[in-house]
Amino acid sequence: MQVAIALFPRVTALDAIGPYEVLQRIPALDVVFVGERRGEVRTENGMLGLTVDAAFEDVSAPDVVVVPGGIGSRDVLAGPLPEWVAAVHPGTRFTTSVCTGALVLAAAGLLDGLTATTHWGAFDLLGRLGAEPVTQRVVEHLPERLITAAGVSAGIDMAIRLVELLVDDVAAQAAQTLVEYDPHPPFAAGHPSRVGPEVMERIAEYAAVRR
Repeated sequence: MQVAIALFPRVTALDAIGPYEVLQRIPALDVVFVGERRGEVRTENGMLGLTVDAAFEDVSAPDVVVVPGGIGSRDVLAGPLPEWVAAVHPGTRFTTSVCTGALVLAAAGLLDGLTATTHWGAFDLLGRLGAEPVTQRVVEHLPERLITAAGVSAGIDMAIRLVELLVDDVAAQAAQTLVEYDPHPPFAAGHPSRVGPEVMERIAEYAAVRR
């Protein structure tokens, strides 16, 4: 089975690499990084480069699509990426997103009227694109073959679930164990609802630098 992970300039690295680390552990899955053109793209802050191995036209029938998010996701909402997603989705087993990759799925017309999740900072835009944003870590619409995951690390959760759906629960547990995914974060600070104004002010400060 071919898994196509999309890349674009200013992508969030872990949105793509988190699912990759899980999915590439399964021998039955062949992971390819796709994009508008072959070559390197730089991630959000420009410090890290990731390589597109195949152009969209070279990957016409993937079994699974993973669309990561990042600051650059807003820049590709009108262009080849959502067009490719819309074109290949009828033949996929699952079309998925991580973080603001959900905006791309929505721009492709796949989330109209459906609940979906994304990074909390993009809920308004996701709603304007036709989806119904919900605060869940992973949202599944299995009859429609669509799965969306919330911000960044939620992509690992989604990838483990994908392995269960594509193979079985034993394979999913094996992949989770192989990557030793057993998170115990030092703070219960994973969502704005769980932090105070001082933290949100720092978030705004950091976000302003990255724009």
